[in-house]
Amino acid sequence: MKKLSPRLWVSLLLLGLTGQFAWTIENMYFNVYLYNTISTDPGYIAAMVAASAVVATLTTLLMGGLSDRVGKRKIFISAGYLLWGISTAAFGFVTQENAARLFPAANAVTVAAISVIVLDCVMTFFGSTANDAALNAYITDVVENEHRGRVESTLAILPLISMLIIFCGFDAMTQRGEWQSFFLIFGILVSVIGMAAFFLLKDASLSPKKEPYLQELLYGFRPSVWKKHATLYLALCAMCFFSIAVQVFFPYLIIYMQHYLLLDSYTIVLGVVLIIASICSVLFGKTIDRMGKLTFVLPAAAAMLAGLVGMYFAREMAWVMVAGSIMMSGYMLVTAALTAEIRDLTPDDKAGHFQGIRMIFAVMLPMIVGPMIGAAVIRQNAQTYVELGVEKTVPTPDIFLAAAVTLLLVLIPIALLKRRNVK
Repeated sequence: MKKLSPRLWVSLLLLGLTGQFAWTIENMYFNVYLYNTISTDPGYIAAMVAASAVVATLTTLLMGGLSDRVGKRKIFISAGYLLWGISTAAFGFVTQENAARLFPAANAVTVAAISVIVLDCVMTFFGSTANDAALNAYITDVVENEHRGRVESTLAILPLISMLIIFCGFDAMTQRGEWQSFFLIFGILVSVIGMAAFFLLKDASLSPKKEPYLQELLYGFRPSVWKKHATLYLALCAMCFFSIAVQVFFPYLIIYMQHYLLLDSYTIVLGVVLIIASICSVLFGKTIDRMGKLTFVLPAAAAMLAGLVGMYFAREMAWVMVAGSIMMSGYMLVTAALTAEIRDLTPDDKAGHFQGIRMIFAVMLPMIVGPMIGAAVIRQNAQTYVELGVEKTVPTPDIFLAAAVTLLLVLIPIALLKRRNVK
């Protein structure tokens, strides 16, 4: 069994963390930016999340297959990160004032909101090319099955570390309205790491594909392939239901803490939650490999379910920390176990292509369905407040209960996989 080199660990951690900075900003702060500076209509947030998910999936499918075809990953990673950073930095220039200046005859709020959604899609194209398609395929190429539970549990904490750094070190900038500087800092960082990746990464030895590109692109949609790799598609279904549950509440989480719980120190809450969840993810990394990835999913999902129910009832800061820690620990461990299982079941010569298939189940469908469920729940139990004469809608605790119910659907594909003796 080949050991992972220090250079590979540094490469994966550096690219992984930097990419998570960009995804954290997109998944959490674009929503807050849109809500706080342009429009509080949850429909815009749901539309942005859905549009981004579609672009991410199509991009990963196209560019992952292309990276398989040319037999290279590094150029897609490096160039993608460079352009990903530039498009992230551009967000600070999308304002109502600029929209009114450029389109004086149009509704400034509508133009600004649509501009945010469009730029989010552009940013997602570059990010998905670099991270979802090329980097994920690269990890599948270079990490052997025996190491994947440990690697995935380590990589799984990077989103939490990213959120912790951003919340504790930079969230105050957003609260002061310094959005342009906020986006610029992280945009430059992502671009710099993209340039460094060109010298840091060593491409895996891959043979370029000779099949016609369209044939390669449609490979994972053939019924014969579904039958041949049935266990892989069942694992992807489990990831889909799990990710839908996450997206029911996640896009609205900061808004909920700010405007429903009225937690002025919500960054402290998030910091404690993320530290505890990160520690749990690392501690249980080897347990995932030893216990069996699929077997480990059930207790991890049970922990997340308990945390979601706890979040529904929690109102005080201390109880939010407790419930949130349980919820996020379960969330990270389910992510690590399912992602490692999916990598194990992915055909070795189709790693790039199946990143796109994975995105359909793990990103596109969840980010369309989940936020729509969350928005419907918010509207059904609408709580509002008035700021400067404008009535604004506030997310309610029901989003966590809806997420808990959705999470139960994971049991269906897990049970079917167990019947096939998958561990």
